[in-house]
Amino acid sequence: MEQCDHCLGACPPRDTVAEEIDGVRKVFCCTGCRGVYLLIHTEGLDDFYSRRHWDEAGIERSLFTAKIDPRPFEEKVRDAGEMKETDLYIEGIRCASCVWLNEKVLSRTPGIEQVRVNYATHRARIRWNPAETGIVRILERIQAVGYTPRPYSETDQVRRRKSEIRDTLVKLGTAGFLSSQLMIYSIALYAGYFQGMDRATRVILELIAMVLTVPVLFYAGSDFIRNTVSSLRHFRFTMDSLITIGAGSAFFYSVYAMAVGAEVYFDTAAMIITLILLGRYIELTAKGKASETISRLLELNPREARLVVRSGQDRDEGQYERKNVPLEAVKKGDRVEVIPGERVPLDGTVLSGRSEVDESLITGESKPVMKEEGSPVIGGSINLHGTLIFEVTRTGEETLLSGIIRAVEEAQSARPAIQTSADRVVGIFVPAILLLALATLIYYLAAGAPAAKALMTGISVLVIACPCSLGLATPLAVLVFTGMASQRGILVRRGDVVENTAGITDVIFDKTGTLTQGRPFLKTLHILDASLTRDDVLAVAGALERLSEHSIGHAILQAGAWAQAGQELAVTDFCAVPGRGIRGMVGQRQVSIGNRAMMADDHIPLPADLEGTLEGFESDGETVVFIGWEGRLRAVMAVSDIIRDEAADITAELQAMGLGISLVSGDNRRTSEAIAAKAGIGTIMYEASPQAKKERIRELQEKGRRILMAGDGINDAPALTQSDAGVAMGRGTDIAIESADVVLLRNDLRLVPYLIGLSRRTYAVIRQNIFWAFIYNLLAIPLAVAGLLHPIVAAGAMAASSLFVVGNSLRIRNHKAGGD
Repeated sequence: MEQCDHCLGACPPRDTVAEEIDGVRKVFCCTGCRGVYLLIHTEGLDDFYSRRHWDEAGIERSLFTAKIDPRPFEEKVRDAGEMKETDLYIEGIRCASCVWLNEKVLSRTPGIEQVRVNYATHRARIRWNPAETGIVRILERIQAVGYTPRPYSETDQVRRRKSEIRDTLVKLGTAGFLSSQLMIYSIALYAGYFQGMDRATRVILELIAMVLTVPVLFYAGSDFIRNTVSSLRHFRFTMDSLITIGAGSAFFYSVYAMAVGAEVYFDTAAMIITLILLGRYIELTAKGKASETISRLLELNPREARLVVRSGQDRDEGQYERKNVPLEAVKKGDRVEVIPGERVPLDGTVLSGRSEVDESLITGESKPVMKEEGSPVIGGSINLHGTLIFEVTRTGEETLLSGIIRAVEEAQSARPAIQTSADRVVGIFVPAILLLALATLIYYLAAGAPAAKALMTGISVLVIACPCSLGLATPLAVLVFTGMASQRGILVRRGDVVENTAGITDVIFDKTGTLTQGRPFLKTLHILDASLTRDDVLAVAGALERLSEHSIGHAILQAGAWAQAGQELAVTDFCAVPGRGIRGMVGQRQVSIGNRAMMADDHIPLPADLEGTLEGFESDGETVVFIGWEGRLRAVMAVSDIIRDEAADITAELQAMGLGISLVSGDNRRTSEAIAAKAGIGTIMYEASPQAKKERIRELQEKGRRILMAGDGINDAPALTQSDAGVAMGRGTDIAIESADVVLLRNDLRLVPYLIGLSRRTYAVIRQNIFWAFIYNLLAIPLAVAGLLHPIVAAGAMAASSLFVVGNSLRIRNHKAGGD
C-alpha cells in the first residue's frame, strides 16, 4: 500500500489521489492532504517535509474538513493598540517543524503582524491588523495545513498539569512498590552468589526478579521508552534516551545473563526508573507550586453574574429585576449587582451603592478599598459590606484579571539571556554522553574487564549525566520569581526583568504620581483678569482639561465649577503637548493651559510682577499652571500633590542597596528641588521633556550605568521604554503601563526595593543553579567513567542533582523584603 506524501498515512486503493507535481508523481490518501500539499508547495514551504519528524500513524482526515464555529474564538480576541490579538491552542502539533509550518503560513497571511507558537504548550499568540484580516481567516489558514485550532484556556492547561502530576505519582507508586519487593529477592540473589545457592532456587529468584522488573520498565518507564523510540527514529537524542538505554541495557543484559548463568542486574534497571520518576515527580510538584499563582488567579473568576435588567418602561430602580447568567453572556454596558460576600465578576464602574472591596489577591493591597458611585471595580475582588450595582466596562480577555494572567504566563515562559549558553550545552550534551558511554564500554572490554563490569560502567556514565539540571536552572527560578512578585502586587510583563533588574545601578523617579501620591488638588487660583470670576476660569479650564489624561488636569476638574458651565462649552482642535501642556478652541477662544514653555510657545507673556508669587508657590513644592487666551495670561493655578509618606525611607533603603537615586520632572527647578529635598534625593533633572528624560537615561547607559525608571504618566512612556527596567505605577495611564516592563498594581513605592531585592536573589539562584549543574557533571562523569559508581548510585546522584536545582530555586520563596 502506498504512503501519503503529506501525512505519511496509508493510501487505501479506492481513495488514493494521484497527481504529477513539477514532473514528480505524488500520491495522497484524500483530497484534504492533496490540498494541504499544494498549499505548502505554492507558498514555497516545501522545507516542511524535510524538517518534520512525524510518527507514521498519519493524521486524521477530519482535520481538513471539520467546520469550525468562530464564535468561541471571537470572544477571546482582545485589543492590542490598533491591532487585535488572541491566543489559540493548535491541536496536532507533533514536532518542531509543525511549529515552523504554522508560523510560516500565518506570518505570510496579509494583515498578520506577529505569530509565536510554543512547541511545549501548543499555544499560539497571534497579532493582526483588523482592517486587513480577521479571526475567521486565521482559523482557515491553520486548518488548511492540517491542524485544528481551539480557543486557548489556561484552565485546560492547569487541568493537564494536574493530570500529569497524578499520572506520574501512579507510576512512581507502582515502580516504588515493585522495586521494594524486587530488592528483597535481589538481596537473596547477592547472598547466594557469595555463600552458594542451588541453580533451581537461583533461577526461580531470577524469574521473580524479571517479572517484577517488567512492569517497572515497560509501564512506569513507558513515557521514557515512547519518547526515546520517537526521537531515535529521527536520529535525535534526549535525556529520556539516556534513561531508556541505561535501564534497558541492564534489563536485557540480565535476561541474557539468566541464560548463561551470569549475575543479573534487574534491580539496577528497576531502581534507575524509580529514582528518575521520584525526581520527576518532585520536579513537577515544585513547578506546580511555583506556577500556582495562575491557578489562584483563575479561581478568582466567578462563573455567573447577577444581571440587573429593566422589567418595564419605568426607569425607577424598583422596576429592575435580577437574573443570574453565565459570565460569557455578560456584555459591555450591562448592569451587574454584587451583594456582600460575593466576588465582583467583571471590571466596571459603580453606578449605585457604597461598600468596601477586598482587592488583595489581585493587587496585593492588604486594606479594603472603599467603592462608591463612579469608582472602578476589578473583576475577582470581593465585596465586603454593602450592595453595589455597576456598569460593565471590560469583559473576557480585556479584564484586568485576564491581563494579569496573560502577563504572568508570558513572563514565566520567557527565557533570560543567561540560559542561552546552557541551552547550547544541552543541545550537544546527550549525543556526547552516548558516545562517551560507548567509548567507556569498548575501553573496558578491550582492557580485558568482564562484560558485566564493562556494561555496568557504561550504564553508570549514561545514567549519571544530568542535562535536566541545566534545563531547570532558569525556568523554575523564573516561575518562583513571577509568583512571588504577583503575590505582592507586582505584575512582571517581560521575561528578562530578572536579569535586567538584578544588575540595576541607578533608580530614576518621576515626580508626579510616583514620588508624590498622584492625587493632586487645586490649592490656589490666582486670577489676573478682573473681568473673570473663579467659576469663569474653572469652566474654561475644565472644558479643555476633561480631554486630558494628565493627573493635574484631573485636579482642575475636581474643583467642580466646570460641571455646570464647562460641559456647555464646545471644544475643538484639542492638542496635548507632552511636557508642556494642552491647547484648543473653547467656544470662540484659543485657550492654552500649561507651564512657562507652553506660554512662550503660544506668545502669552508673563507679567514681571508675578515672579514673587510664583516663587512662593514653587518653593512650597507646588506645580504652577498658567491659563491664557487671546495673547494674555488670565490666571495662575497652584496645584499641590502631597509627597508619599514612604518616599524618604524608600530613597534611604535604595541608597543602602548601593544604588544611585535621581529625580526627573517636567516641573520647574524650585518645585523639583522642594520635592527632592523632602525625599532625600540630591540629583535632579527639572523642566525635562519626554525626549529629554529618554536622552538622560541613554547618556547614563552609555557610561555603563543600568537604569530602572519609575513613572506613571504619558510623559514617562519614552523613558520607561529606554530604561533597562521600566516600572509603572498601577494607577498610571494605559500607554505608560504598555511601555513598562513591570506594573505595580498596588500604588506603593515600597515595592520598588522589594522588586530589586527579589530580582537580585533570583538571579543569584539562577547562577548558582547553572554553576552547580556544570560542576556536578564535571565531577560525576569522570567518577562514572573510572568505574567507581554503581548504576543505582549513579541514578540516585542524577536525581539528587535535579532536586538540588529544584530546592535551591524554591529558596527564593523565603525572600522577605529589601535587598539581599
